[in-house]
Amino acid sequence: MAKEQKTNAMRMLDKLKIKYEVNTYECDEFVDGVHIADMLGQEYDSTYKTLVTVGKSENYYVFAIPIHLELDLKKAAKSVGEKSVEMLHVKDINAVTGYIRGGCTPIGMKKQYKTVFHNAITDLDKVIISGGRLGTQIIIAPADLIKAARAEIADIVQ
Repeated sequence: MAKEQKTNAMRMLDKLKIKYEVNTYECDEFVDGVHIADMLGQEYDSTYKTLVTVGKSENYYVFAIPIHLELDLKKAAKSVGEKSVEMLHVKDINAVTGYIRGGCTPIGMKKQYKTVFHNAITDLDKVIISGGRLGTQIIIAPADLIKAARAEIADIVQ
């Protein structure tokens, strides 16, 4: 059996000597996080999706929120000091992050963008995020994820 190929996110966590678990599942195309959590029997509150936005300043920002919630664009903009932010177009995700839709994770992007996690993450023992490719998840302690992503915490959901 072939050795699991590491993603940028996994390599970065290894470099930082941060412990994490990898969970893999069959997935050939984008499926939203709620359907994946249902398929795998995972809690919505502890499974986070990564969203990339662009501000009026044309800077990019990364937000991670529970999969079943919606990003509040006004709160998100305020958390990064912008007048407004809008979702990055799907066709631009790979060029900006180095990841594809459904495989985007807040760790190990092409550049370090200002990153904000929804504040409920601090109430969790473990958080599940994309592992950097379709069909791969990283399970990690929230404090370690915050450190690895150099993230801030704020109330950013509707």
